[in-house]
Amino acid sequence: MAEKRRESGFTVNDRRLFTEDGELRNNVPEEVEPPKAATPPAPAPASPQTAAKETAQAVSPVAAFPAEEDGIVGQGMPAAPTAAEQQAQADAYRELSQELDSRVELSGRSAKEFEMTFERFLASLYMTAMLQLGLMHQQGEQPRLDIIGARQTIDTLSLLAEKTKGNLTPTEEAFLQNSLYEVRMAYVEVTNALSRPPQPGAATGTTGR
Repeated sequence: MAEKRRESGFTVNDRRLFTEDGELRNNVPEEVEPPKAATPPAPAPASPQTAAKETAQAVSPVAAFPAEEDGIVGQGMPAAPTAAEQQAQADAYRELSQELDSRVELSGRSAKEFEMTFERFLASLYMTAMLQLGLMHQQGEQPRLDIIGARQTIDTLSLLAEKTKGNLTPTEEAFLQNSLYEVRMAYVEVTNALSRPPQPGAATGTTGR
């Protein structure tokens, strides 16, 4: 049997492995299998810790900071300045403060009027709480009530009392405790007044005879 036939302009190739007599043919064209594209190896499964870290870096702005072992303490908190840096800044601040004090003295006022002490710091928190409770107000302004802000200011005084325990002079300790007592009492009175229903005639101020 002929291996190739030409009919109507096209060629038919006999691709059988054996002849009609059962013998192996020698001129069978080999099938060349096209090379397969190399399959990239599957990535190794990440551990839960690695996956969580990669996710946090993708969604958190803290990822812009280096890792904790590179000098970062906590979540994006830079390391504290060195002792030399602290000293340099303290010296520069002190020098500028002295220049400002000199200008204040030249204006006829005492620089001690603006000196910050612990008592003045407590007094500023006390006044802030009273302003937020509406019990004090700036001159020319109407009282404004800010219960949440007042609570935060009172909590700040309470935090100071806890953190400075045993480290204050008797005068400072008495000032702090008195301030904390008064703002707490004012907070209770104001919140209780807000929770009570309005009394009949209280808005008009009418009285009976």
